[in-house]
Amino acid sequence: MDKRDFYSLMKAIPKAELHLHGEAVIGNQTIRQLYKSRYGKDMPQEELEALWNYTDLPGFLASFIKIQNYFVNVDNISDYFKDFAKYVRNNNIVYVETFFAPTSLLKNGFDFHDMTSRISRAIKRAKEKYDVTIKVIVDVSRSFGLENAEHNLDLVLAEKNPDIIGIGLGGDEAKGPARDYESVFKRAKEAGLHRVAHAGETVDSWSMKDCINLLEAERIGHGIAAAYDEPFMKELAEKHYPLEVSPTSNIFTKHFVSKIEDHPFKKLYDAGCFVTLNTDDPTFFKVELLDEYWNIYSKMHFKLDDIKEVVKNGFRASFMSEEDKKSYCDKVDQAWNEWFAANPGVKAE
Repeated sequence: MDKRDFYSLMKAIPKAELHLHGEAVIGNQTIRQLYKSRYGKDMPQEELEALWNYTDLPGFLASFIKIQNYFVNVDNISDYFKDFAKYVRNNNIVYVETFFAPTSLLKNGFDFHDMTSRISRAIKRAKEKYDVTIKVIVDVSRSFGLENAEHNLDLVLAEKNPDIIGIGLGGDEAKGPARDYESVFKRAKEAGLHRVAHAGETVDSWSMKDCINLLEAERIGHGIAAAYDEPFMKELAEKHYPLEVSPTSNIFTKHFVSKIEDHPFKKLYDAGCFVTLNTDDPTFFKVELLDEYWNIYSKMHFKLDDIKEVVKNGFRASFMSEEDKKSYCDKVDQAWNEWFAANPGVKAE
């Protein structure tokens, strides 16, 4: 299948994305607007370009925090959610579990209730306008230490916002091992929150094991270290443990792999691992979900039937009800069949 037909097919198929940082879908125009509001002048082109000039995870995280520091007030959250809505529409993403990282904004004096209220309004608008369901996972963040993570969880528990379904452990896993946050995740579980954690991104498989065994994380973000630990990879496959894999993001961090053709996504899939496909940070890594599906088709040589299974995995690994998972997977099959019926000259190869 050529690229044009492939993108047409994948645009027609409803999809889920489970590893997506909401702030990282922000567009350059919005960044310029935020900068002007913050500093009262136009953003120099070289400063904008410098935001994307990083070669490792710490550099990326520094740019991420720098953009958050451009925010002047809570209404800026509504500004970036407009970009978020465009992204999900352009990629026909109908269900999202997105990360929200409040720490830098809290340190800048923003109120958690005000921020989450703006997010909930944006979620409601997206549902009404685009029929997309968005749920939020608050990043307690290993980048700022245990006390900060405890505080972020306290805010989530006090807020009781139905759009917030869980917590996540993001940030640089090399500097914030999972074992330091065991108490946070224990409290979150007792409160009925879902738990996910970034791991196996820039640290070997022991980091994933700690997240699973100590934090009782229900999904692992990235998790590609498992591909280099054969017994562990087999164990994950047997337990049907979900991984949120973001190939282009992993190419940028360069810890395990530096070329998309060498990425272990297909190795994990072929081993029977429960993998989902995600972008992580579309603006930062200049990739959208449709592009990632093209990458696994054209550069990792996935067959179309396997790609359909990966699409369904996005719904199956979500925190929605089993009934809703089945409904979405049925819609994938329906849209798939309808596209090929409308394009009889294209082979489902």
